[in-house]
Amino acid sequence: QVQLVESGGGLVQPGGSLRLSCAPSSSVYASMFASSFVQWFRQGKGEQREFVARIDSGGTTTIYGAAVKGRFTISRDNAENTVYLQMNSLKPEDTDHYWCNADPGGYGNANIWGQGTQVTVSS
Repeated sequence: QVQLVESGGGLVQPGGSLRLSCAPSSSVYASMFASSFVQWFRQGKGEQREFVARIDSGGTTTIYGAAVKGRFTISRDNAENTVYLQMNSLKPEDTDHYWCNADPGGYGNANIWGQGTQVTVSS
């Protein structure tokens, strides 16, 4: 069973905004997710996977990829047990499939993913 679920993708005009969500796919994964660092990645067809953003389990420390820094914001709502990726000032180059990844303990050795959500930026 897929442990995470992403949502919020869609079609948006350049300069517009989208808010992606990442959450456990089932309550059985809730505790794992709550204690995990969470990362967003994106990948277009024929391209290498690109790091987008990362947030620690406490929601206090964030890291961004160079291409999105200043435009995207990662956050988490512990009450909802959900991680968000607010994407502003979207560019056509942001068009990609976006996945989130959970990393329990922040050790970088986990392989916990959702099925992703498509973001398309076009006029």
